[in-house]
Amino acid sequence: MPLLKDPDPEVRQAASRALEALEAAESLEEVFDRLKRGDRATKVAAIYALGRIPDDRVLQILNYCAARPEEDIRCAAVSVLGELARPEALPTLVEKLDDPSTPVRALAIAALSRYRDRSLVSKLVPFLEANDGFLDAEAALTLGRIGDASLAEAITGLLSSPHDKTRAAAATALAQLP
Repeated sequence: MPLLKDPDPEVRQAASRALEALEAAESLEEVFDRLKRGDRATKVAAIYALGRIPDDRVLQILNYCAARPEEDIRCAAVSVLGELARPEALPTLVEKLDDPSTPVRALAIAALSRYRDRSLVSKLVPFLEANDGFLDAEAALTLGRIGDASLAEAITGLLSSPHDKTRAAAATALAQLP
């Protein structure tokens, strides 16, 4: 813990990684307790720690966190649900496509890329028209990973976006299409 305040950034980073590894070894109850009682940063860290605990009860806790009013809590939960890529998490991730927060929606779009499920295409295509350099870029990347060649024209249209990130994502997505 004291090394998290070390003047050397590499030492701080190594200490952070070591603490994350130790957190993963903790029981679900200990992490859940930190999630209930900690400050906001502790809660976010606990959510990420949940993703490393092999226990089916983790999904229920993450789904609850994904529905919380705090944007950073929802972001962390959606991110971890995406990393887990468990079929049981899919309904929550699809629901988060309608979240009022752009970062939550973008994380949900990115998380869905791990499913490579063609039934998600119709839910993701509308985001190609976001024209924000954020949602449209994530949608292009996810649709490219899903690999539906019928989307080539829609994704090609993003190559002329005013947003650098969107143009780069479109080029990457086109390269992934069959």
